[in-house]
Amino acid sequence: MSKDFTAIPAIDVRQSRVVRLRQGDYAQETRYDDSPADLARKYAAAGSRWLHLVDLDAAKAGGYTLLPLLAQLCGCLQIQTGGGIRSAADIEAVLAGGATRVVIGTLAVREPERVIAWLHDYGSERVVIALDARQDADGEWQLPVAGWTEKSDQTLIGLLGRYADAGLRHVLCTDIERDGMLGGFNLDLYRLISQRWPHLQLQASGGVRSLDDIRAAKVAGASVAILGRALLEGKFDLPEALAC
Repeated sequence: MSKDFTAIPAIDVRQSRVVRLRQGDYAQETRYDDSPADLARKYAAAGSRWLHLVDLDAAKAGGYTLLPLLAQLCGCLQIQTGGGIRSAADIEAVLAGGATRVVIGTLAVREPERVIAWLHDYGSERVVIALDARQDADGEWQLPVAGWTEKSDQTLIGLLGRYADAGLRHVLCTDIERDGMLGGFNLDLYRLISQRWPHLQLQASGGVRSLDDIRAAKVAGASVAILGRALLEGKFDLPEALAC
């Protein structure tokens, strides 16, 4: 069964600036000139209907901080956003602030029973589970948390199976080693996920460098390609990516 496919530009915000991290390392940060609001409006003007918005400050410390920005942007884009989502009150504030979907990362790994309850409470179309993985020496996909700064005892395949059984629809999966590196998506990882759980709407993230990478993610079973550094550095234009 074929899936709809789209490309979604991403904006990572730290200290009110547009930034990108290399492999999730806060010490390897690149800052960009556009303000988050200005950049988001440029993406909307270029034809994007969606924006992936990340609060990097909150990803480590908790406490989502981008509600004022969200209020500026929700009229021109559908927004999925996360970073620091730790409670039902956080989810409700973000949805009330205009977001279409809330992205839950750290807590999805640390407290899956709680997040599964939210999945049921708010609906599978309003929640994206972000599982950011790093492959260990034995080939197992581990799931670091807190902005990728802490280890967890969960594995990607085990936890994703649990969420899939609980009715998850949207999952964003990043190979940490490729994030911000312009080395291409980990297509083997996405094929593994899409073959096991073909009903999931899989969002590919981490490493896109070309239009061919976007097309390859679609072939590998993804429904979404998240575009970060490659857009910021002009590797291709957003209208070209949307046309893929």
